Amino acid sequence: MAYESPEYHPAFEEYCETIFELEEDDIDVIQARIVERLQVSRPAVSEMIKKMGEANLVYFHGTQIHLTDDGKLLANQVVRRHRLAERFLTDVLGLSWAEAHHEAGRWEHVISPSVEAAFLRVLDDPTTCPHGNPIPGTNYQVPEGASVLSDLDAGKNFVVERIPEELEFEPGLLEFLEESNLIPGENGTVTAVSPDGTTTVEVKGTMIGVGAFASQRILVTT
Repeated sequence: MAYESPEYHPAFEEYCETIFELEEDDIDVIQARIVERLQVSRPAVSEMIKKMGEANLVYFHGTQIHLTDDGKLLANQVVRRHRLAERFLTDVLGLSWAEAHHEAGRWEHVISPSVEAAFLRVLDDPTTCPHGNPIPGTNYQVPEGASVLSDLDAGKNFVVERIPEELEFEPGLLEFLEESNLIPGENGTVTAVSPDGTTTVEVKGTMIGVGAFASQRILVTT
């Protein structure tokens, strides 16, 4: 079933989406984190958060920013359409992960409920985006026994489950993971763990070094 909410300015949608994604990745939502994610100035973020508070989309608890019920509804709608668009762009149109991520950032603001319903029909009701992140409103279930790649010892086999949104904003990382076949559903084996936190894995016969930042966030099951 499609989420529906009143129409808001695309900037409100983008900020609600950002707050949703930061919370999803267990990152404390303060203004500095929004500045980093959106690459905008601190004064611009402060002004936008003030406007969103006046629109009853966010509220403060100390220094942390949270979505109101209206904010959550809007965020769910935007994130849902973004992730459905990514799935369509990769699965049907054959775009790369990185291309789909950037293009979906445009599509998420203009997808109507009827187009969203068509996506669901064509894609056969997917529960995740291409990177394994859950699509709001679906019956997605967190895989049992899921952990992050960095928790595994050498010799351990794994299946990639999810590449969190935080990694999608690291320059070149989506391209690297896709080219290395470190994608949801793919099997691999940890071959070594370095003191600097780098995890070396073997996927499809190729050795890949995954830095600490990524290996501490990629969700896998064993």
